[in-house]
Amino acid sequence: MTNINLRQATIADLEILLQFEQNVLEAERPFNSSIKPVDASYYDLKDMINDDNTLLLVAYIDNQIIGSGYAQIRPSKTSSLIHKTHSYLGFMYVETEFRGLGINKKIIDELIEWTKNQGVSDVYLDVYEDNKAAIRAYEKVGFSMSLVEMKLNIV
Repeated sequence: MTNINLRQATIADLEILLQFEQNVLEAERPFNSSIKPVDASYYDLKDMINDDNTLLLVAYIDNQIIGSGYAQIRPSKTSSLIHKTHSYLGFMYVETEFRGLGINKKIIDELIEWTKNQGVSDVYLDVYEDNKAAIRAYEKVGFSMSLVEMKLNIV
């Protein structure tokens, strides 16, 4: 197998990361009709790259960036939880031709290791209920479902 490497994203990676973001949006539109057809954006990538509470990784082979993912330390939503902060994972993306090589797992493993090093013990992510492939991938690395978000469009 080709040598897959990970590194922290830099501003020089911004163009490819913006393209990855559009690819993520395109992949998620079938699961959420509320995503705008144009000018949609999930992330402030520049801020994420420069934020001490965020680790934005890129996966690469040779000098070609082929994947991404981030962990971000966030305050927990309620004081009723044992933990005051948690790590949130997102922007999990691997170029189509490189899927199935364990790249997503490698990214998640590195993000979880970084999370541990930040002294944080709880990790969350969001995934669309109908995105069965993504759910299986996350379950393979130990995630389990804990909450289902409900939605109603009344217009």
